[in-house]
Amino acid sequence: MQYILFLYGDEEAFHDKPHAEQERIVGEHMAFSQALSESGAMVSGNPLGRPSAGRIVRQRGGSQLVENGPFSDAKEQLGGYYIIEASDLDEALDWAAKCPAASDGAVEVRPIWSIE
Repeated sequence: MQYILFLYGDEEAFHDKPHAEQERIVGEHMAFSQALSESGAMVSGNPLGRPSAGRIVRQRGGSQLVENGPFSDAKEQLGGYYIIEASDLDEALDWAAKCPAASDGAVEVRPIWSIE
């Protein structure tokens, strides 16, 4: 079964870190991606652009409403995702616990429904 791991973190705190620390964190994600790939669990994954570059679109009363980001007052923003293949939720949770984002942010694990 496929699961999506949503990665949440404090974007401003990341950008306030020294460049070497940012590179270390990115390196940890690259190593995690490699471990997922080598195990056969990796389906896909990508970082997301800054929340301020995003938009929310709603249709209300026949009109299109577009709102600029960021979209939450919370410190932690959605910053990326991995889609993995896991035998069950426990295995997906084990991968989420190994994700670098779990150490200073949060990783949300959700099953992906197949509509084939």
